[in-house]
Amino acid sequence: MQQFTPFLVLLATLALFWMLVVRPAKRQQQAVAAVQSALEVGQRVVLSSGIYGTITELADDTVHLQIAEGTVIEVARAAVLRKAGE
Repeated sequence: MQQFTPFLVLLATLALFWMLVVRPAKRQQQAVAAVQSALEVGQRVVLSSGIYGTITELADDTVHLQIAEGTVIEVARAAVLRKAGE
């Protein structure tokens, strides 16, 4: 039995790492992907850089955001982190 102890410790460490790090990160990544796929014109969103804006136009890979009156920027859809207010 003592010959398997290091293997069991390693296995337990890997299982703990998976439960505490990998699983929550994967869950968060899926939530962000769901938000990005459900974007609509008129929604207020937050970019990963912290910029708030309102969606004025959507394309396959890009989003046009109005960040101030008369100021529209084009960003990658993947930069959208969440809806504002969530």
